[in-house]
Amino acid sequence: MDKIQLMKSRIELLNKAAKAYYQENREIMSNYEYDKLYDELEALEKETGTVLSNSPTIRVGYELLTGLPKERHEKPMLSLDKTKDVSVLREWLGSRQGLLSWKLDGLTIVLTYQEGRLTKAVTRGTGEEGEVVTNNVKVFKNIPLSIPYKGSLVLRGEAVISYSDFRRINDEIADADLKYKNPRNLCSGSVRQLSNKVTSQRNVNFFAFSIVKAEEAGISNSRAAQMEWLSGQGFDVVGYKTVDAESIEEAVNWFAGQIEKNDIPSDGLVLSLDDIKYGESLGSTSKFPRDSIAFKWRDEIKETTLREIEWSASRTGLINPIAIFEPVELEGTTVSRASLHNLSIMEELQIGIGDTVCVYKANMIIPQISENLTRSGNVTIPELCPVCGGRTEIRQNNDVRYLCCINDGCAAKQIKRFNHFVSRDAMNIEGLSEATLEKFISAGLLKGFADLYHLDRHKDRIVEMEGFGEKSFGNLIQAVERSRKTTSVRLLYGLGIPNVGLSNAKLICRNFDYDWHAIENAAFEQLMGINGIGEVMAEAYVRFFGDERNRAEVRAILQEVELEEVSAAADDQVLANKIFVITGSLVQFKNREELTALIEEKGGKVSGSVSAKTSYLINNDNTSTSTKNKKANELGVSIITEEQFLDMIR
Repeated sequence: MDKIQLMKSRIELLNKAAKAYYQENREIMSNYEYDKLYDELEALEKETGTVLSNSPTIRVGYELLTGLPKERHEKPMLSLDKTKDVSVLREWLGSRQGLLSWKLDGLTIVLTYQEGRLTKAVTRGTGEEGEVVTNNVKVFKNIPLSIPYKGSLVLRGEAVISYSDFRRINDEIADADLKYKNPRNLCSGSVRQLSNKVTSQRNVNFFAFSIVKAEEAGISNSRAAQMEWLSGQGFDVVGYKTVDAESIEEAVNWFAGQIEKNDIPSDGLVLSLDDIKYGESLGSTSKFPRDSIAFKWRDEIKETTLREIEWSASRTGLINPIAIFEPVELEGTTVSRASLHNLSIMEELQIGIGDTVCVYKANMIIPQISENLTRSGNVTIPELCPVCGGRTEIRQNNDVRYLCCINDGCAAKQIKRFNHFVSRDAMNIEGLSEATLEKFISAGLLKGFADLYHLDRHKDRIVEMEGFGEKSFGNLIQAVERSRKTTSVRLLYGLGIPNVGLSNAKLICRNFDYDWHAIENAAFEQLMGINGIGEVMAEAYVRFFGDERNRAEVRAILQEVELEEVSAAADDQVLANKIFVITGSLVQFKNREELTALIEEKGGKVSGSVSAKTSYLINNDNTSTSTKNKKANELGVSIITEEQFLDMIR
């Protein structure tokens, strides 16, 4: 293949990845793979002296295809040049002062304030043109809707969803296929909703990182001064350090040490000149500003040998390839396996048993295969499901190929389904691990959920199974019996209805006064009337209870369990419409989960960050100088102790 043809192939791959990322809120390759292809293309362009019109090296973003209104940016938003070498940062900075900050991994937003009020919010989009998302941004958790400064202000920042909120939201999605891949995709989809109802449920936060315009604000010619000024206006700003050539390496190392503790997703650092006017005087290239440069972590990459491909079946029928390789040390831990996600990625890497592969940790956390040096491609895609032996089928969705088991009775589907039903937040039957459930299902002891309540009929067979005896069998039966007294919330959550997580099950049950008949017969319109329930969830819910097989299974369960009465009296919902944030150590409660459960039981809601919508911040140390306390004081949010909270509900 000649060099021009090689360039064209790289451009096609990179543009396809950009389309998936910017337009479809999904990823078809990792950041590492994208950067590697991009660097190869850039090197080819320099070598040949040719730059094709559709090359991503001269394009800033991708064409927008959504129903949101579009608007051109007053000042184009260019990408940043990048390096993985600290010495390049030092040389770039020279004798000047710089500002080193997190490069947050979310969605860039431009905010406009007029006369102290938020009037407009636009996404980065193509860099030239973005989408207007003002109504969605107004329901972010920490956005100031009004500020002391009354002049015209335009600023930029990053909308992000924390790792903890990402895990919480994914945990509430029963269907593995519908789970979000990473916080960035979740954030992008949340901010670009056509209705801000969904956005308001996602705990999106905004961190400011630069001012585009602030007429007559009197800010000195310094980025650090800009950050301090923005903080004083009520904005959360990205974490940063002022640096010079001598301190830059120490600062980079400090940020590297914070990655695992940092709950906010990041994919590197940004170094900017502190002298704003000097930076602006340098101008820009066609794509990069000259006043800032991005630093990407130099991935620790190890070569190892691929031993096997493990095919992992899920309860949705998806069969995912997992690469098993000789153990290697990466970023201080030993890793020996990495998900290949789907057939498309496996085939792109031409994976084969015995191949030499390069392994790294994406963002220093998640093991990934970056390259296959051998590319033998000798892996055979199984025609039979590894669990049930039923026929498999290759399906395609958005250019991505998946392997699926088409047997509805597949034990893998059943195992995952039962595992969810008996989990702690559902029916809470202790002693039923996934391995134990697999044994019972394989032995034909469990076909439906109600069969769990008749395991006592199979004592002779169970006590003979490996890992079981008289005592463990007795403990299991006791756990089953304890679960007979349960709640409508636990049962609804345990059924595994797509998208109906624990918090949504609580919302639905509370809305229908915990009356099971009303719960299972809820109409689409009724569900849409519940604050927190979206269209996709409502459709899945109605579809589930519209299936007679599911109805029959629920009837069988209700023959075995007793739903405890829950008082839904209005006078018991003393915290209705109140939003709490919890911080600091607790004395009266075992943990935050226990306090959260009580707040929700009384009709309140718990958020992860303080905003203008927060009713109370619970902190036993109201003199603390923590970020949350400072924010509460700035916004006039009451800070109360556990004792004061308990007084409210007595």
